[in-house]
Amino acid sequence: MKFRIGVLILSFVLLGSFGCTKPSQTSNDNSAAQSPDNTQGTPSGSEAGSKQARVPETITVPSGKVVTVRLADEVGSKVSQPGQSFGGSLAKAVDVNGEVAIRAGAKVEGVVVDAKPLGRFAGGALLQLKLNSITVSGEQLPVQTATFTQTLKGKGKRTGVMAGGGAGLGALIGGLAGGGKGALIGGAAGAGAGTAGAAYTGNKEIVLPAETAVSFALSAPLKIRK
Repeated sequence: MKFRIGVLILSFVLLGSFGCTKPSQTSNDNSAAQSPDNTQGTPSGSEAGSKQARVPETITVPSGKVVTVRLADEVGSKVSQPGQSFGGSLAKAVDVNGEVAIRAGAKVEGVVVDAKPLGRFAGGALLQLKLNSITVSGEQLPVQTATFTQTLKGKGKRTGVMAGGGAGLGALIGGLAGGGKGALIGGAAGAGAGTAGAAYTGNKEIVLPAETAVSFALSAPLKIRK
């Protein structure tokens, strides 16, 4: 009798031990199965570093570089007002060390710095222009240029000067596209100052018709993304 009781007690002890240890093993198995492999999908240090090291390449158009634009709007000493904007396009490509930085035809915008008709500027007429921006690959880039100044004396004496010191090199250099009405405008530039012939004028007023080519010199470097 005692032997049977002992066997029963031993059986219960063994069953209890088995019941307690079995879920623990199952839990450990589930944890091992659900544990993610941390090495999968994680970029290596060299790959992450190479991605961070990628910087957009740029090309810098230096200060003093001359850009020639063709006016889309007529401007003049009498027809324009200070602060008035004008548009145009790049007449020829701008290159840096043989590499094209800005393609011909790029859109440009400028502003009339000052405009005074005949009789309001020491007996003559005055027209001053600057560029504000150039659009490259859809991005409008602000630019700084020397001021183009064109004057016309009351007695018909015509002068043109670019302000801006040594870097202020620029002159009205073109004419009317297609040989339209208007005199051909010759440009000349010296070291440190620019001079230009007078534009087509009527009643001794300065008039630059649309399609006139005008040159401006950058007064600050221009960075462009390649």
